[in-house]
This record gives sequence, structure tokens and C-alpha cells, in this order.
Amino acid sequence: MNGQEIYQAISSNINIIIKGQEQAIRMLLAAFISGGHVLLEDVPGTGKTTLAKALAKSIDAEYHRVQFTPDLLPTDILGVSIFDQRDHDFHFHKGPVFTNILLADEINRASPRTQSALLEAMGESQVSVDGVLHPLDELFFVIATQNPIEFHGTYPLPEAQMDRFAMRFELGYVDQAQEVAILSEQNKFHPIETLRPCVNLKDVLTIKKLTSDIRISNELKDYIVNLIRATRDNQDVQNGASPRASLALMKAAQVLALFDGMEFVTPDHIQEIAIPVIAHRLMLNSQAKFSGRTAKIIVEEVLKEIPVPT
Repeated sequence: MNGQEIYQAISSNINIIIKGQEQAIRMLLAAFISGGHVLLEDVPGTGKTTLAKALAKSIDAEYHRVQFTPDLLPTDILGVSIFDQRDHDFHFHKGPVFTNILLADEINRASPRTQSALLEAMGESQVSVDGVLHPLDELFFVIATQNPIEFHGTYPLPEAQMDRFAMRFELGYVDQAQEVAILSEQNKFHPIETLRPCVNLKDVLTIKKLTSDIRISNELKDYIVNLIRATRDNQDVQNGASPRASLALMKAAQVLALFDGMEFVTPDHIQEIAIPVIAHRLMLNSQAKFSGRTAKIIVEEVLKEIPVPT
């Protein structure tokens, strides 16, 4: 299978379980293939956990879920060294972070200390424990969730952590017909129980390598940088998007072009994911917040202001 066929196979397989979320699935796979991580910010019951499970099952990947709570410790995620009295030595017992797909459920309910345990893993695909580096799997992908409307007992994610998420987006509610279909399909059992892999990890590595062959012109690279730099110069933004945002936007756009069966990136690919890639990285000043401005609005304005290469 070529890259487009692999994408369509995975997307169609997930669509069996997740109804009416084609665009969300497209963005999730774009982040996954580009080597980024995803923050799903939505109300409970919209299918965030099911989406993560469906992706793992579709590619026959190892999957771990961690429920983040206030008493969760970094060692509960990374692992711990335990002293063995038989050989009088410490042995490292790996935590759930050593997997292909990690679902960090309600990540903002854990303390900042525990949240920061994921920083190195997400940024460098490795874990440092007791001065020893432990590399993670080549296919390491974090899907974190948080409830945007319930703040009691939560800790806001630090800016450094937000910057390590390639994208943030929401699923939202499906329409009435799709919700009725969900009820019918789950009348006796959940369809995810019968979901089977449609590709393997080798196929995923193949599509990741193919992405680097997608051409992106110097004009479009300038366009990406101009978009990012415009957020830093905006009077309503205290801290704009970082160079990591530029890289994430370029790589995700290359993946979208591959999904569409194209050999090069177009401005449409960049504009399609600009908001999910950039908005969550912006820190607005207090006056902008008070006046009702949002990061999404600012990115939308930047997209209109910056000239599109022709």
C-alpha cells in the first residue's frame, strides 16, 4: 500500500467506531504520523478514550491508559527502580509510558510535578530515571484529554507542556442521526470489541518515512514562519508561538498532502491545521482575556492578514 492507501485504511477502520468525526480523525492521524502529540479538550462522553483505543487497535499497537489524579506520582508513569535482595542491585521496572500509544486521561487533574514527568518523554522520546536514559519506542504517541468546563481540583497545564502538543482540538457532539446510529450499534455490545487491525506498525513506519519526501517550497516555509511570527507581534498576545510550532505546522501539512495523494504541500494544507497547531500555544494578556478575545480568534485574524503565496 502507498501512503494514501494506508491512511484511508486506518481512517476507515476508526470510522467504524467513531461516527461523524472524519475531520478529527484526519487531524489525529496527521499529528501521529508527523511525530507529534495531541491534546483533546472536550466535555465527557464525546468519545475521546474510544478514539485512542480505536487508533491503537487499527494499527495493532501497544496501548496504555493512565487515569491522572491528584495523588498520581511521576513514578506511576515513568517507572521505578526496585532493589533486588538476591543480586543486591536495583532493577528498573518500566511504567506505562513505555508503549506505542499512551492515553493520559484528564491530564490536568494531576499535579504539575506529575505532569512534567511527560515533558522529556514527549519532547525527546526518552525517559531519564536515576541518571539512566531509557529510549521509548519509535512509534510513541501521547493522546491527552482534559475537560475544558470543570476546573475544580485541576491544575492548568504549563506552557512548556502545551508547546509539546502538536495539536489541540475537540471532537464535539455528533448530529442526531449519527447519535441514533451509535445507540443502535451499542445495543448489545461495544463495536470496538470486534475491531481488528487494518495495518501493522511497519506500515505506519513506512508512511512516516514517505512524509519526508513531500515537497514544501521555500515560499510556503516563509508563509509558515510569517504566520508564527505574527502571533508574537500581536498586541493581545503575551507569549506567541515558538519555533516548535513552525516545525509542527510544516510536518503536519506534509502529512496532509500525503493523505491527499499529493507530492507537495499547498497553502490549503497549512491553513487547514493552523488553528489546532498554533492556538493552544498562545498566552493572551489580561486585557485581551477581559475583552473576550481568544487564541482561536487571533489565529483566524492572522490567517486573513498574512498574504498567501501564489
